[in-house]
Amino acid sequence: MSETVDQYLLLRALVDELSRCGLAGACTSPGSRSTPLVLTLARHPGVPTWSHVDERCAAFFALGVAKATGRPAALACTSGTAAANYLPAIIEARESRVPLVVLTTDRPPELRDVGAGQTIDQVKLYGDVVKWFVEVGTHPATPERLRWIRQLACRAMWTAIDGRPGVVHLNLPLREPLVLTEELPDEGSVGGGGRPDGRPWVSRPAAPTGAAEAADALRPIVAAAERGVVVAGRDERGGRTGGRAVAAFAEAIGWPLLADPLSGARAGSAAIAHWDLMLRHAGFADATVPDVVLRVGDLPTSKPLRAWLAREEIGVQVALDPEGAWQDPSARLDLRLPYATAPALGAAVAAGLPRGPEAWLDAWRAADARTANAIVTAAGEDLTEIRVAAELGARLPASATLFVAASMPIRDVESFFGVRDDGPRVLANRGANGIDGTTSTAFGVAAGSPGPVVLLLGDVTLAHDLGGLLAAHRLRLPLTIVLIDNGGGGIFDFLPVASQRDAFEEHVATPTGLDPADVATLFGLDHRLVRDVGELRAAVDHGLASDGVTLVEVRSDRAANVRLHRRVTEAVQAELSGG
Repeated sequence: MSETVDQYLLLRALVDELSRCGLAGACTSPGSRSTPLVLTLARHPGVPTWSHVDERCAAFFALGVAKATGRPAALACTSGTAAANYLPAIIEARESRVPLVVLTTDRPPELRDVGAGQTIDQVKLYGDVVKWFVEVGTHPATPERLRWIRQLACRAMWTAIDGRPGVVHLNLPLREPLVLTEELPDEGSVGGGGRPDGRPWVSRPAAPTGAAEAADALRPIVAAAERGVVVAGRDERGGRTGGRAVAAFAEAIGWPLLADPLSGARAGSAAIAHWDLMLRHAGFADATVPDVVLRVGDLPTSKPLRAWLAREEIGVQVALDPEGAWQDPSARLDLRLPYATAPALGAAVAAGLPRGPEAWLDAWRAADARTANAIVTAAGEDLTEIRVAAELGARLPASATLFVAASMPIRDVESFFGVRDDGPRVLANRGANGIDGTTSTAFGVAAGSPGPVVLLLGDVTLAHDLGGLLAAHRLRLPLTIVLIDNGGGGIFDFLPVASQRDAFEEHVATPTGLDPADVATLFGLDHRLVRDVGELRAAVDHGLASDGVTLVEVRSDRAANVRLHRRVTEAVQAELSGG
């Protein structure tokens, strides 16, 4: 057999085994060296494959697919700087614990460091950001090598998933010619077929949950607590099941549940919606210091919450994290329980843990209700950035997913979402907390979600990933984009740098000058400018029912938004002070 046939046989076995292991799909981008890999992916019936022009968009799209499905997605690119464009998404995947398999094609060893075109050093290109790197090498497609590459595919998938999920990088050198001029032999004739019945070459049984052990460990801690609190952070791997388990646990023991919307746990009778605003009140924060805190999922990014959790008066803090992430910036954790969250908490509830004092939970509920009333009164009926976040939280169906951009949108969702037992799933890129690739990630979420997807973002974030909008007509994925157009990066107006007026607007706020209507025309989007709450509701409902992309534009003034947030905060402060 020719070397080209060998390459295709090995790649066919690699891709087939990735599919058998549950690959969620693959994102490709154009290039020459990647031809055998891209053709193999595109022709495999079990691998959904999405074509992208831009590697950075492709990487964030794959991130979105993996977030939505909980399974690894693959990236496939040509040699050279194409692979370097993956790095921002790979960093986000590492920080947010999302599994990816990165397949970069490369020149063979004899063409490296000799001036060959489109060649860079791709060996360990991403350094320690990835969990595992393999230089695959060039091999004849012997039965032994075909078994080896199937094993390699399984190991790549299981490494991406096991423990703390993350990224695996396989670098694949390929020699010319890159296009077959003959038919590939059947797998059976070269000894390259997989296991019977479609199962993986190396199976991965479900890991033990340690649920009973977790229940035993939690029992004395809960029993001794007079003032316990559950803090639930982002947990995309747990999904709705994990979030509902957290909510049920808090209900069963009667502890206030301070749940980030990204946790999926802001539900049930113990959930407190407006804890971020409540903890800004010094008197309330002082009066509600708990003696036990149980943390589930990532540590929320709320500064008032983090400052509160750092207090020395808190007696015991326990983190339940099956993936072994170490999130303790204030060094206040007493105990880490490495058990699967939902089964562990379910077992604890079934074991009949004691319930805390009703007065403790009632005090939190009463303060939350008063805070909600203060927000409504201070915010008024106008269509504002606060109102947009509140409306999406209150009206999106349970079948929907809301993808939220970093900066102000995620903060408004955190502060102004209410408690809902049937709320939408909420996702965001909050690993590295950047705005990179937000639109592309949202399209990836749409590709991996069974229900409608809504993206909430600002105008700078939209401009930062404008190329991601190509997915609208190239991939024909439905998406409703709710755009807060406030002429710049609205979050910076809240920061001390806003006082530096000589350079602030040009170098920090950075208004883009883009007209959303022109953007919609360029990319073939359905553009709807809304001016009041009724129009927002109608436009979002239209987008949810559409099979295309709807861009809902909400105009806002940055200075007015700062004043509104301050007015709401002052109203909450006055209400909690009894004024």
